[in-house]
Amino acid sequence: MSTITNEPVLDSLAPSTPGLWSFGHVTVERVESGPISLDRRGGRLHVRHSLTPADLSERLVAGVTSSIQDAEFGQDEFELTMVGLVRSTVDGALASWTTYYRNSLAELLDGTADFAPIHDKAEELVRGSVLDLGSCFGFLPLRLARAGMDVTATDILPGTMILLDAVAPELGITIDTVICDAGEVPAPDNSADTVTAIHLLEHVDDAVGETVIAQALRIARQRVVIAVPFEDEATACHGHIRTFDLESLQAVGRQTGVPFEVFEHHGGWLVLDATAA
Repeated sequence: MSTITNEPVLDSLAPSTPGLWSFGHVTVERVESGPISLDRRGGRLHVRHSLTPADLSERLVAGVTSSIQDAEFGQDEFELTMVGLVRSTVDGALASWTTYYRNSLAELLDGTADFAPIHDKAEELVRGSVLDLGSCFGFLPLRLARAGMDVTATDILPGTMILLDAVAPELGITIDTVICDAGEVPAPDNSADTVTAIHLLEHVDDAVGETVIAQALRIARQRVVIAVPFEDEATACHGHIRTFDLESLQAVGRQTGVPFEVFEHHGGWLVLDATAA
């Protein structure tokens, strides 16, 4: 039985007042000067900042994380804050997101982004056509498509895939998108050479993770490439619910029953041989 709720659905491309963005109980405002600041009063969160268009990129994730001094700051508020920072810095929905994506891709490609080494390794490991699970904003699929690969991005959140569909043409990149759960992907067996799951498994529990990997092995013709962060404690504001180390990643590989390789490179990597699945 389905449940109907009256909760608003986030539209990252919805019109907003220049310099001000609000959704639910979160308001983000651009001011003349000062660092990112958070003010929680009466059940509302007000974020102030003085970012410029040049500041809009994935580097903001680290900046916002370091600004949080509120133990109750969860994933939803983190994501809304990130959206608000982008939308309140540049006037116009598509213009703001195109700025964010263009800056982020440039930093990922020139190596200045924190996530750059992970994307470098992922591009090195993929073979042929790629289906990416849990793509979120889709930076890795965009990078691979920009390099000439046939890429499909997937995510459970419709908003992220709608956003990716809107921005990709502005960047001159062609990419396919699918809205789906990573554990239930509407793709035929053996339909992509490589299936990637980059920083996805830390967001789901063991049982769901096993389902995701089974889906990946079903779809992949050649290999499945998985990357996870190594953390002492799961980062709640990023939606992480479990941690990994080399030993636990080895255990995940053994459970698949196929040949695999595990190694460390800015976190942990598990590469599964899908030809033996």
